[in-house]
This record gives sequence, structure tokens and C-alpha cells, in this order.
Amino acid sequence: MQYWIPKTLAIGVLLGLSGCSVFTNDAHHERNYRANEPVKVPAHLQQPSQDPMYTMSVERFESDPDAKGYRPPQQVLTVAQGSWVEENDQMARVFFDKNDGIEDLVGFIWNSVDSVMASHNTSLSDDNRAQGSVSTHWYSLIKPVEGWFWEDDEVVSQQKFRFIVEQKEHQRTASLRAELLDYKSDGVALNELLKQQLEARAVNEVVSEFDYLYRILVVQMRKQQGVLSLELGFDKDGNGALLTEQSVDIVTERFSGFLERVNFTIIEIDDETNEILTRYEKPDDSVWDSIWGDEAVQLPLESGDYKIAVATTDDGSTSLTWKDAQGNVLDTDVMAQLQQILLQVLRDKGLTI
Repeated sequence: MQYWIPKTLAIGVLLGLSGCSVFTNDAHHERNYRANEPVKVPAHLQQPSQDPMYTMSVERFESDPDAKGYRPPQQVLTVAQGSWVEENDQMARVFFDKNDGIEDLVGFIWNSVDSVMASHNTSLSDDNRAQGSVSTHWYSLIKPVEGWFWEDDEVVSQQKFRFIVEQKEHQRTASLRAELLDYKSDGVALNELLKQQLEARAVNEVVSEFDYLYRILVVQMRKQQGVLSLELGFDKDGNGALLTEQSVDIVTERFSGFLERVNFTIIEIDDETNEILTRYEKPDDSVWDSIWGDEAVQLPLESGDYKIAVATTDDGSTSLTWKDAQGNVLDTDVMAQLQQILLQVLRDKGLTI
């Protein structure tokens, strides 16, 4: 059998399809409709007849059209939580929704603008934020190129901007937009496309800073929640216990996950009795952990099995009573030390229970 036939056909189809990719989208350019010179027939042969109806005039076109440096407009990036843009908005503008933890949305946006100005080592020339706008001094959005052994100190361009913040009537949403006030450059002329790109880039810097500041705020809120989520008290039987305001179901689920971060292994979670059976292994001190700043948490417990009883107190709080393998409730002093160390872990890692 001729096995080479289907292979040849397949290769031919692939080559044909790949050839389609070399054609540009200006296939209807006038140069593609030119007529070549008629075929020159040697003198001793007879010239073929030609119907004058189909005769085309011979034109000459340059093979390469003028190069075009089209660049797409800069987009406003909604990288911050709660940020969004309106479709087909012609302005460099972004909207922010009031996220959890932000008490003053407009003030939080202005703080982001101030932080961006500080990063550029510049300041505001006109501060009318009470009326909803501020203007900046000169600064450069495009930083000099940095290399391993050298740095290009040449500044491509400098700009002045006006930032405008407008808040909706319900005060849950506010917008930020940038307007280019002035521009100077020795080598790059300003045009409408560059103006739009610079304004969008100025807004994007503020959006990124807003996202960074809000992430810090979230960690601070979690740390504060960690301080309040675990207190020292007594269960309904009068035993020393850890108290939290969360419900029994939530504590049983979240606290078991938290224990795994401090060298506990969850053996069983009894949903009927709301008890967590765990095994604790005291970590070994490592020189490398101290060097890298990730020292293991040392709890005031011996290695072994422990049972944590989760129950509701008389005042509606949730108690966590710790018992050893023999079923003895841990001493109150041990519970106090345990509570302080667990709180420190909550603060350092920004965790909640």
C-alpha cells in the first residue's frame, strides 16, 4: 500500500493552512489589484488574442506601505477589592465601593493619593480635597531605567495632574479620576493618545496603593479580632477555659484548623459531644529556624494526647476546656500561659477564630 500518500496530503494541507497566516488584514489594498505586464511572446511566435473587455491598465505601487505605530489606549486596572469601571468610559476614572473596615471612603482614597505622592518624592501644589480635588507638583510616571551596574538618570517626561474624587449620595461609592494639567519632555511630544495613557497610568498608581493600604487594614482588623476572640475564663462547670464569642459550630471547625498551625495533629472531631481529640508534639529548636526568623511556637504542654471540650456557657459565650489524656482539666496557670501564647500567634499571623 502507498502509505506515503495520506502523509503527503496531510503535509500539503498543513503547509497550505500555514501559508494563510502570512497575509495581512489589508488584503484589499490597491496594490493587491495591480495588473502585470502582458506576456511577451518571442517574435517568431504568434501573439495570443486578447479580449479588450478584460484589458487592465498597468499600475505601479510600492511594495511596502508606510509603517504605522498604532498603540492601544491605556486601561484603568481594577486590582483593588471593590474597585470597578464603567464600560466605554472616556475618562481615566475608577470607582471604589466601601469595603469592610473603611469608615471614611473618601479619606481612604485621599490617603492613597498622598502615599503615591510620597513615593515620587513630590507634594501637592493645590490641596482642595474638601471641595473634591487636589493638584500635584511635577513628577515622572516613567522612572529611569535601572541596570545591574548602571542607572539611566535621564527623565523621559514629567507631568502635573489634578485628582478629583466624587462621592455618590449614598456614600457607599466614590470615584477617582485624573486630569493632566501640564507636561514637559525634551524628546517625546504630547498627543491625545499619550495624554490618555498618562492619565490612566496616574489612576492605576492610586488604585494599586489603595489595594496595598486596604490589605494592611485587613491584617490589622484580623489582629484585633484575634485579641478579642480568645479570652481566659471558666466553663459552666467552673473549670478554667478559653472563651470566645463565636458559636460552638464555628469554633469547632476553625479552632481545629488553628491548632494544626501550632504542632497539633487532629485525631478526631466528635460532632455529637463537640470534643476535639488532638495529639501535641513539642517542636525541636532549630538553628535554621532562628536564622530565618520562623521559630517554632513553644506551648506550655508536654507531648501527648489532649481533649478539648467545646461548650456554651451560661452567658452565651463558647468555652474551650482542655483535658489531658487521663481526662484531667489543665491547671489554671497552664491555661493562662497557653492563652497568652495562642493570642500572640493570632496577632502575628493575623488569624481569627
